[in-house]
Amino acid sequence: MTYPTINRLLAFACIGFTIFSCNQKESSEILISEIDQVSYNFHIRPILSDKCFACHGPDANKRESELRLDTEAGAYAALKDDPSQFVIKPGNLEESTVYHRITSEDPGELMPPPESNLALSETEIQLIKKWIEQGAKYEPHWAFVAPEKSPLPEETDWTTNEIDRFALKKMTEKGLQPNPEAKPHELIKRASLDLTGLPPSPEVLDRFGDFSGDLTYEDLLDGLLSDPGFGEKMAIIWMDISRYSDSYGYQDDNIRTQWPYRDWVIHAFNENMSYDQFITWQLAGDLLPNANKEQILATAFNRNHKYTEEGGVIDEEYRIEYVLDKTNTVSKGLLGITMECAQCHDHKYDPFSQKEYYEMFAFFNNTPEKGYQGDVSQSKPAKTPILWVDQEDLSGVMSFINYADTSKLSVSVMGELDEQRPTYILDRGVYDAPTVEVEPSTPSSIMKFPDDLEENRLGLAKWMTARENPLTARVFVNLMWQEIFGQGIVKSAGDFGMQGDLPTHPELLDWLAVDFIENGWDIKRLMKQILTSSTYKQSAIIKDKHLKTDPENLYLARAPRLRLPAENIQDLVLASSGLLVRKLGGPSVKPYMPEGIWEAATSGRGVLATYVQDKGDKLYRRGLYNFIKLTVPPPKAIIFDSSNRDRCEIGRSRTNTPLQALVMMNDPMILEASRVLAGKMWEENREEEKAIATSFKRIVCRDLTSKEKSILLSYYEDQLERFKENPDQIVSSLSVGEYPLEEKNINPETAALMQVIVSIYNLEETITKS
Repeated sequence: MTYPTINRLLAFACIGFTIFSCNQKESSEILISEIDQVSYNFHIRPILSDKCFACHGPDANKRESELRLDTEAGAYAALKDDPSQFVIKPGNLEESTVYHRITSEDPGELMPPPESNLALSETEIQLIKKWIEQGAKYEPHWAFVAPEKSPLPEETDWTTNEIDRFALKKMTEKGLQPNPEAKPHELIKRASLDLTGLPPSPEVLDRFGDFSGDLTYEDLLDGLLSDPGFGEKMAIIWMDISRYSDSYGYQDDNIRTQWPYRDWVIHAFNENMSYDQFITWQLAGDLLPNANKEQILATAFNRNHKYTEEGGVIDEEYRIEYVLDKTNTVSKGLLGITMECAQCHDHKYDPFSQKEYYEMFAFFNNTPEKGYQGDVSQSKPAKTPILWVDQEDLSGVMSFINYADTSKLSVSVMGELDEQRPTYILDRGVYDAPTVEVEPSTPSSIMKFPDDLEENRLGLAKWMTARENPLTARVFVNLMWQEIFGQGIVKSAGDFGMQGDLPTHPELLDWLAVDFIENGWDIKRLMKQILTSSTYKQSAIIKDKHLKTDPENLYLARAPRLRLPAENIQDLVLASSGLLVRKLGGPSVKPYMPEGIWEAATSGRGVLATYVQDKGDKLYRRGLYNFIKLTVPPPKAIIFDSSNRDRCEIGRSRTNTPLQALVMMNDPMILEASRVLAGKMWEENREEEKAIATSFKRIVCRDLTSKEKSILLSYYEDQLERFKENPDQIVSSLSVGEYPLEEKNINPETAALMQVIVSIYNLEETITKS
């Protein structure tokens, strides 16, 4: 590209940015004029949180001039050096010092100060002005107030259930209209991928057709929800939250056996265990009255963090590190708050003190877990406390664990010390700098910890699942919404605090959270409720109005177009080719791996020093079961944005990179699936047109159009001619992968059809839910 070309592109970019900025400004000014009542929560707090709270917020250690803007008392206070002046005088701009400071032209008076590199926009200044004029009313943070059901908006011919009534109201406010309903084959594929992570077979597509026969869309959903694949699909989400892996991390990164916990998670979702029970068992199953082994196994949730096996480490340092990880995982994954920010000091933005952080920490500080358990030569697949699972358990209470071996299984789980270990606030979070002793408790800004609850993990679980808790149900409902629509009603799914995103549909989020609790924390009911809505069933067609008014689809006037999660891309390829082994649960498997990657990131010690690929059926398991080594996460999955599992993750990014295309065109699994399907299709049809049409339907989940058929047939003929002219290339093309290659499939037709199928797998539509 020449320099003049680059300069022209930069010029266009600058012009475009200027136009965009002007449009944004104009749009914002119109918005302010249309606001009847400025809300502290939805208009003012985000501004103060971004621009002011670092110096005038909850963190006493960073607070300037002893001035607080995060509380009503602080904001309404008289100035320390001039009691006749006030920070904010409700309804009176002239006597509100804040307004004069944010509009000052004197750099020495202006707030935020220029050296902070922060500045208020004209729009933000006008919002604060209008708020003060209207009385500067403070409100508790919306996420820390227990949700309540607001009145349902008007019902229309379009609305199917309550979700639609809230969604349509917001669309109408934004000048949008809902898309028409998606085509039946699109809904069948979309629902199947959302609920099981697997594509519908051609037989399922034909059986349900256009839903005009005996089988309805609701019948489809009921069948998918009862499919064992539902638990596997949901488990992918929970493995990210629980930071599940098959190794310990750090330098030696040896093997561990936490996979029975994964089997339990799959089982719990398939059995539709209520969410309150689901998290209670994981937090404190060992503390339940007469706890059985299944309940204790669930507490492995807390033990999935990294462990060091390096010699010379300080036991207490790493023991504290493990407790910190447990605390941070529960606060982020289950409560959607960034408590970890208060490990070293009071939270800068949210009303969590360092004292409250260590009060939460205290719930997890009473386990007999050690920071260091012997040298690496004595590495064991589980760390104390350990749950042992034997054959009697496998035929009884834990029959859901898939284990053919006769040896005992060991899993790291939780236990409780007989005598309470004291917990101290740690100065700057340093393990050997204890200061003031604290007792187990929870942040009062969320919900006070009741006096009648046990001061242990079981009490914490009861607090978390109480009807009055403002976060637990909201966070989970939002997580499910994110899984279906690509982003949550609160976009920052792991941060419901003041720095997090505001909900796009606050009334809908609260209504769903309350409804979820009122209906027994029923997960399958919630999923069906979302998938039966007209909001969900819309077409994904993008119109000019959508791009202009709502490019991010925040207001849901169309279905989202989302690339599948990494694991489900593997599942789709294996399932459509007929290679997928639908064995539920069991130990993790080691599929194809690029040579040398594993060994380049190992200390050379332990059973994981060298990569030993699995054989046979183990190569064709679902992506959920791929072995996760923390120092070398599966490279293909990482390229498609999977979590590396070294910490709790409550959402994945979605990127588009050339490496993804490289994987889809060259990965041994995809090439192997293509040649196996090609052999099967040629053997069954012996006619290229039908073989291509059937393959396309298996992979893309719809019938070919005439134009697509013409293109693919033309490509097939080109490839057929190539292989006929170069017969020496046939075997090399068909020999990829370890699935047996039959002599009858070594021919130009199968080789050519394989290339066509590879191209079908590389279609954007193939790995996109739309």
